[in-house]
Amino acid sequence: MNLDGNVALVTGAASGIGRETAIRFAELGASVVVADVDVAGGSDTVNKVQECDAEGLFVQCDVSDAQDVARLFEETAICFDRLDFAVNNAGIGGPWEKLHAYPHEGWDRVLAVNLNGVFYCMQEEISRMTGQGGSIVNVSSIAGKHGLPNQAPYTASKHAVIGLTRVAAQEVARHNIRVNAVCPVYTETPLFNPLIAGNPGRAQKMLERIPMRRFGLPRDIADAIVWLCSDQSRYITGQAINLDGGMTA
Repeated sequence: MNLDGNVALVTGAASGIGRETAIRFAELGASVVVADVDVAGGSDTVNKVQECDAEGLFVQCDVSDAQDVARLFEETAICFDRLDFAVNNAGIGGPWEKLHAYPHEGWDRVLAVNLNGVFYCMQEEISRMTGQGGSIVNVSSIAGKHGLPNQAPYTASKHAVIGLTRVAAQEVARHNIRVNAVCPVYTETPLFNPLIAGNPGRAQKMLERIPMRRFGLPRDIADAIVWLCSDQSRYITGQAINLDGGMTA
């Protein structure tokens, strides 16, 4: 793949899957807009993008705030005259609690970031890609296809992201815009690592569900995302692709 001359935007790019995706775009020649609430982490990602001899721009953004999202895309337009690829990756977990006892504020915050954030970003992305074409990839989860006990809002939000993906793909295909989702299994990121830290028994139980017997790495997910953005996947849209080491098989 050669992505020279293209511009990619990645939310939640201060670490984990988002950071690896931004770096992968840069390695293939794309300019990259890095968006995150974490200024230090986002700035570090931009440095890594620039080490690949690619242009990088960091914009601090809370995707749960529609006005902040609008500003993100305004700053992107000022710096670059196009947007070819967008990866809606920003997401959070939330407290582990059974549904009947789940705190309302926790529910609201997870849905605000994981669902509203994707919705706000997709509105801006589609507006800017119409007439030009492009590719959007939303980061869902295996929890978007199966229930994750004690994580009702996370599960609900990731199911909803797949629904948004399918609706958008049908609405914008005639504008040469493709919209897909990826559904990673347990991936070694700052969001996941605390769940197994100091608990080898829990880690082993999780691994036993994965035929490949390893957790996902951010690069595993990033490579698939970038491929979905590229012309190598030009006839794929409206899909929610499992990246799970065979777990759902």
